Amino acid sequence: MAQGLSLHPAFQRVGPAVVPKLDKTLHKVSGGRVMIGQMMLPMVMLEHTGAKSGLARRTPLATMPDGDGFWLVGSNYGRHDHPAWTANLLAHPDVAVVHHGKRQELRARLVDGAERDAIWPKLTAFWPGYAEYQKMNEPGSEHGRVLRVFRLDPRPA
Repeated sequence: MAQGLSLHPAFQRVGPAVVPKLDKTLHKVSGGRVMIGQMMLPMVMLEHTGAKSGLARRTPLATMPDGDGFWLVGSNYGRHDHPAWTANLLAHPDVAVVHHGKRQELRARLVDGAERDAIWPKLTAFWPGYAEYQKMNEPGSEHGRVLRVFRLDPRPA
């Protein structure tokens, strides 16, 4: 049901502008424990640095937890542009996430090639919407792009 809702044209128009703002507010008032998106998927609040501005940013994102790290997909709700947070991670890979009220210092790494090919089926099994968002952006089409995949792991000591 959640996947169908996220792909509905009405949600595609309104959801991307509304849901992140609500998630940020709920996250703040709940001490980092509650976001709307958690009704569908595990969520993190990504704390990162703007690629151009250098300013601190906070972005609520769906995540696939994996051991002591996380997987993030730059789906941008199926839109044709990469989400801004992905450029920020490419420029400034040291990030933090708040997951269930606990803050962790991590380092982001873009995953591509064979490694991306290996994790993609797990990511799309976890959230089938990713496969649909990729279909909406088929490489080679006018607005084609490959959805960026990032692995977040604890920073080395």
